[in-house]
Amino acid sequence: MPSPTPAFFSSALIQWYHRHQRALPWRETRDPYAIWLSEIILQQTRVKQGLPYYLRFIERFPTVSDLANAPQDEVLRLWQGLGYYSRARNLHFTAKQVVEEFGGKFPGTYQELLKLKGVGSYTAAAIASFAYKEPVAVLDGNVYRVLSRVFGKHENITAPASKRVFEELANTLISVDEPDTFNQAIMEFGAIQCTPIAPDCLFCPLQQTCFAFLNGLVSALPVKEKAKSSRQRFFHYAALKVGDQVYMKKRTQNDIWMGLYDFFLVESEAPGLPPQEVHALLEQDLNTPLPSFKVIEKTYKHVLSHQKIMAQFYLVSLSVRLRDEVEESIGLSLYSLEEIEELPKAVLINSFLKDHLF
Repeated sequence: MPSPTPAFFSSALIQWYHRHQRALPWRETRDPYAIWLSEIILQQTRVKQGLPYYLRFIERFPTVSDLANAPQDEVLRLWQGLGYYSRARNLHFTAKQVVEEFGGKFPGTYQELLKLKGVGSYTAAAIASFAYKEPVAVLDGNVYRVLSRVFGKHENITAPASKRVFEELANTLISVDEPDTFNQAIMEFGAIQCTPIAPDCLFCPLQQTCFAFLNGLVSALPVKEKAKSSRQRFFHYAALKVGDQVYMKKRTQNDIWMGLYDFFLVESEAPGLPPQEVHALLEQDLNTPLPSFKVIEKTYKHVLSHQKIMAQFYLVSLSVRLRDEVEESIGLSLYSLEEIEELPKAVLINSFLKDHLF
């Protein structure tokens, strides 16, 4: 059986979509700001998890100008829990870029949209097709999977060279009259019909033209190299208290959680750094004796895309605040618990705070 023609493929997907599509707020608008916001939030995030964040952002920042004028700390605080915080920083930067360089209006073509920071080919195609009906195909994990299975594509989808192969195929299939619906349809089809595990092949409208189904290769496609092993990092956090206040610092280095707040940190190369050694390092770095030093028994773990964080915490009570030069050199500032509640923090830090301070 030959592969489906572009007309059949497009028609089958769009008909399926009209019967099965989920009702989502960003599908009810052609506002490029709302569409862009939803796409950034949904990168590497499931719809169920991302939807509440989208609703909160739209409520708090109804226009791109509102987002551009907000303090970055507020944007990061609202983003808290979604991870990949560079997306939030890029979101804020791009909002400013749209206001300052484009007069508060999103560019109206795919090529112009690519000039925005944090907007790659996928996001540009989504905005261009959904907001402006430009016939340019989106390419995300769902689309790779559908195209690979239906058309028998064995290229490794994680290889950069494969992207052009799938882009060219997708752009030959997209409906010129309904590019927005086609793009929504193929992504939705991959999300709820042609799923990574146990796809619903029995009731698939493309079953009799699907290469993978006809050749028993559904579980083998798409071809995807195994992810690189995660790097393990070992953090030792000192939660320094002075009365009812706690020292925290903003992460400014080009590393994970940039722009978020955490505690004074000692990082070790290997696990098992003895508490007495941590204690000695803290006294040296803070240039003050630490008689009140409590080891928190629980190890907090947080898994990122290519890193696994193992964090040990220590509660340290100080009788007086640190010297000004120490605070300044390390970047520490005292905050009340109410103020800390409003600071943007990584999930791992927030978990510790809820367990031991809030």
